[in-house]
Amino acid sequence: MKKTLNLLSPAKLNLFFRVLAKRSDGFHEIASLFQAINLADEISLRLCEDDHFTCTLPSLENPSNLVVKARDLFRLKSKRNFHVDIRLKKKIPIRAGLGAGSSNAATTLWGINQLLDFPFSVETLMSWAEELGADVSFFLSKGSAYCTGKGEILQETSLPSPITGFVAKPNFDLSTSLVYKHVNMHLIDNGIDPKDALESFLFSTPKFFNDLEKAAFHLRPQMHKIKLDLKNLGFHTVLMTGSGSSFFCLGDLKQPKLTNVIFFPFVSIQRNSNTWYS
Repeated sequence: MKKTLNLLSPAKLNLFFRVLAKRSDGFHEIASLFQAINLADEISLRLCEDDHFTCTLPSLENPSNLVVKARDLFRLKSKRNFHVDIRLKKKIPIRAGLGAGSSNAATTLWGINQLLDFPFSVETLMSWAEELGADVSFFLSKGSAYCTGKGEILQETSLPSPITGFVAKPNFDLSTSLVYKHVNMHLIDNGIDPKDALESFLFSTPKFFNDLEKAAFHLRPQMHKIKLDLKNLGFHTVLMTGSGSSFFCLGDLKQPKLTNVIFFPFVSIQRNSNTWYS
């Protein structure tokens, strides 16, 4: 019996998110502090005779899933002949700005590399990950990184203390492409330099902001009301993460409740150099 490798596939938060410019390739230049959290999917991998991919959300079992693309990319880049059975247990809300698909892809790259006894370095996996999506490389970092470009240029860092709180997921999704499409560069407040924002977190005086909120609130006006409702519960910080629709909420609340919103407790996490997240 081939051994089965069970790995966590963590979500991420954007502790701040600056949109700097629209690029000629249609993407946006950003600067953001990414942080991995313990809200996580679970991925099981096992070498076998044929490729298999199953998911607890059957709608995600298709060739466009980033798990499948990561598996195929690893085989292409490595020129290794292997087959793998991959099972994905979803716990992170999808289309919520939490990077679940990117995390699943990065976890798949790491997992296959581990099953093959680590023939490739993390740096090599990161270079491959860029072909799968702008956020994928981040999840191969140690869990905290200042990300620029489209999100693929990483400066690893670490926060002075863990961040704990709740992810609040409304009962609707947002399209990342639509949110970016509605970004109005003229309405962005560039008062906080992202490098100053990074320093604010390193010195425990954090400045939270997300330039995508205005576009998201324009698309879904109820998002603004939900943010106000979350603050009225007693959270001192409420910020949309990524392109939404989730918010992360910081404050001394034990069991928050809000109609049509699901809460997930979280704590920020790191990984050691030679091991995966645990």
